[in-house]
Amino acid sequence: MKAMVWFIALAAVGGVVYGLYRVRAKWEERNKASEERFASFISQALPGSLPVAPAGAATAPTPAPMPLKANNDVVQQRLLLEAASKAGEAGEAALSIQLYAKLLTRYPQSSFASQARAAVETQKKKLAPKPS
Repeated sequence: MKAMVWFIALAAVGGVVYGLYRVRAKWEERNKASEERFASFISQALPGSLPVAPAGAATAPTPAPMPLKANNDVVQQRLLLEAASKAGEAGEAALSIQLYAKLLTRYPQSSFASQARAAVETQKKKLAPKPS
């Protein structure tokens, strides 16, 4: 009987140890995936940075980069447009209009200018007080 109690106790301890081992392995796997996603995000967000490939991925030849100034301008325009549209979706019409104005002031001949002007008109309609 005493041997059976020891066997059950050792099995329980072994089960707990195995469970902790599995939890730790999943945690490390999630951290690794998170770091890869973060590295990918940073490489896309920062112009001129080298792309970071996930571990084990084959690297393909990259096309010749655009001149840094032109690439940076397009990235800035796109970021301003995206930020303004996100602010509009979040119900922050005034902030959205300010961001669109910043885009139009800095880059009046931008390929995003017509889209920004149309969005400003939409946001102004949302901002206007409703008649009672």
